[in-house]
Amino acid sequence: MIGAHAGGIVGLVLALSLALTGCASPPARFYALAATAVPDTASPPLRDAVAVDSVAVPAAVDRPQFVVHRGANRVFVDEFNRWAAPLSSSIARTLADDLAILLGTPRVVSGPLAESFDPAYRVSVDIQRFDSVRGQGSVLDAVWVVRSTAAGGTATSGRSTLREAAPAGEGGDYDALAAAHSRA
Repeated sequence: MIGAHAGGIVGLVLALSLALTGCASPPARFYALAATAVPDTASPPLRDAVAVDSVAVPAAVDRPQFVVHRGANRVFVDEFNRWAAPLSSSIARTLADDLAILLGTPRVVSGPLAESFDPAYRVSVDIQRFDSVRGQGSVLDAVWVVRSTAAGGTATSGRSTLREAAPAGEGGDYDALAAAHSRA
């Protein structure tokens, strides 16, 4: 009787451990945006300082998780594929890094220093769309303003819509999407 009881307990422990193993969640993967600009050696470097003041992102994607479009009116919030930092600060940092490369100057700043910095130009960006479509790519639609801080300085504004392909590759759909957003 004791042997049958002990066998039942071992069987129960084994069944519970198998059930709990089946419930284990996959590990979360984290992604970051990266500068992708190529230096323009034909243009002289900018001597003035530039501050990327603010970047606003749509509320629908203002979260750590990847928000992936699955149709015109449907999105999927992926709990296991996440941005390593808030999108607004990541986009501002990446934009500042790209501008530093393109303008040939290290005098480009974003983040908390931008407010106390005394630049010749200030940049603000309002992202209207930050779409991710697995196996296809990314869409970035932004309204931007570049303001001269000189006395009587002017502002230049515009809208940019960028589409970057992100076919699924060896690294997976999310690696390709993060790279596509970086290029945009």
